[in-house]
Amino acid sequence: MFGASSTAWAQVAPAVITVTSATLKANETIPKDHTADGRNVSPAVMWSGAPAATKQFALVCDDPDVPMPGGFVHWVVYKIPGTAKGLPAELPMDATLTAPADIAGTIQGMSGFRRAGYRGPAPPPGKPHHYTFTVYALDAELPLAEGLNRTQLMEAIKGHIIGQGALVSLYERMPPQ
Repeated sequence: MFGASSTAWAQVAPAVITVTSATLKANETIPKDHTADGRNVSPAVMWSGAPAATKQFALVCDDPDVPMPGGFVHWVVYKIPGTAKGLPAELPMDATLTAPADIAGTIQGMSGFRRAGYRGPAPPPGKPHHYTFTVYALDAELPLAEGLNRTQLMEAIKGHIIGQGALVSLYERMPPQ
């Protein structure tokens, strides 16, 4: 006799997405233009290898080295169309993007600075911090509102992640001389 408890349901692991950038390199220093010490503009981020069933993407950039639960969030982007292959550099700070056309409707959520849009690295001097740009492929076009932070986004996409990948780059401020 088989009861409900005798059946084990395995959750399928998300497909691996390759995340790249023209200016960010894995485990190398983030160019100054993408930091608070420079122009503070968002980098271009591209991805490949997403499952064919992808309907939307989301991206989160965080610094896990900040001594606070979950690290510090620098960028939250969601409702990226499933046909997109990436995000261009220097996105405006607008919450909802209307251009370029291939990412129209994309929303930039709330960073740890409590503002929409990208805010680059600005760690305290002393040691390098790791900045993780994680891309999530989703199996549904979720009706997500403006203003979500990372925690709210992750709760909303739970159960819909069918692909995931990350690019980690570094930034360090030198102590004053």
